[in-house]
Amino acid sequence: MVGVGSAVVCGTLGGILPSIALASPSGVSSKTRDLHFRSIVIDTHADTTQLLLAADFDLGARHADGSIDIPRLREGGVAAIFFAIWVPGTVTGREAVQRAFDQIDAVRRHVDRHPNDLRLATTARDIRRARTAGQIAVLLGVEGGHMMNHDLDVLRQYASLGVRYMTLTHMRNTDWADASTDSAVHNGLSDFGKQVIREMNRLGILVDVSHVSDKAFCDVLAASEAPVFASHSSCSAICESPRNLSDELIRALAARGGVIQINFHVGFISQKFRDAEKANPGLQHEIEAETNRRCGENDPRRLVESDKVVREYVAGGKLPRVDWTEIVDHIDHAVKVAGVDHVGLGSDFDGADMPYGMEDASHLPQITEALLERGYSEGSIQRILGGNTLRLLQDVEFAAKPMRGTKS
Repeated sequence: MVGVGSAVVCGTLGGILPSIALASPSGVSSKTRDLHFRSIVIDTHADTTQLLLAADFDLGARHADGSIDIPRLREGGVAAIFFAIWVPGTVTGREAVQRAFDQIDAVRRHVDRHPNDLRLATTARDIRRARTAGQIAVLLGVEGGHMMNHDLDVLRQYASLGVRYMTLTHMRNTDWADASTDSAVHNGLSDFGKQVIREMNRLGILVDVSHVSDKAFCDVLAASEAPVFASHSSCSAICESPRNLSDELIRALAARGGVIQINFHVGFISQKFRDAEKANPGLQHEIEAETNRRCGENDPRRLVESDKVVREYVAGGKLPRVDWTEIVDHIDHAVKVAGVDHVGLGSDFDGADMPYGMEDASHLPQITEALLERGYSEGSIQRILGGNTLRLLQDVEFAAKPMRGTKS
């Protein structure tokens, strides 16, 4: 997720095609489709929430751009999706809290508008009930502890509104945790940060270590009484990004029952792409400037437009093309390091630059087909697609019960 400023509208907020049931564009085999659509597919990170803030955005209509809407979630066989609540790390204090509340309200309103298709969920049981009812489960994750405003009561309010994970930092440090993309000031977690972890455990909120520094990651594992996860991170052994996890950290996460949810962003899955960005740092400034020219920094469609600009740079030869199969390379690597019970999907749809062939959620069956082709069993694939995330939710719920003095 990157930040977004002027009142210029970025293209049209429509770009809408008729909301009709279409065959998946993935072109997968009947065997793949059968397996994929009887699996519980869970995506633990999408930034579509920014689009939901626009008054004329309809989640129920099929859109010509972006990655997430109900028709394409259906085509991709998605059973549950976490919508990220995000404001830039430069926005702090009560303003950050209010913006978070506004986004939570936007998600809940869109769920209310589409009761036949969507159900707000907070537990693994809710996800299963939604699936039985033919609905897509919608869950909430706060992406950045700065939106807590150093106040555990705010964290409790988020929990009461349905938030089920919190990413401890975003790109900048909070005043109690170090981020992977900032200079360390807390040597990991502060004492208050450890209190935050304990309260998240008590509330049954998943602790998300995507974005945190390695030392903060280790402090979290030491402090948490429940398994933790990385909601949208990939493998640094394949692509050296501070946002990715080393094999050592992946093993440590798995040893505590956690899950790494593989991120689809081209800059996290392709070393070739990352090297090209590093070789020409001015490109990122150009891309941001062009995106701002088209949208303005506060336009809710800025993230979608940025992906378009990146593709134009790829087409012009300024950046290398990245294909969707590199996502599967990261899944494969994480399974070899952590075991098949500790890997899942955290796409970063509508908040990052997607590889070719994985432009939106309708393409997710391709991952199932690729895993079948690599020799994965059906049971293993179902765990990666969502079974591991369901188990993680249950484990966190179970750990919370004695801390709240409840048995069921």
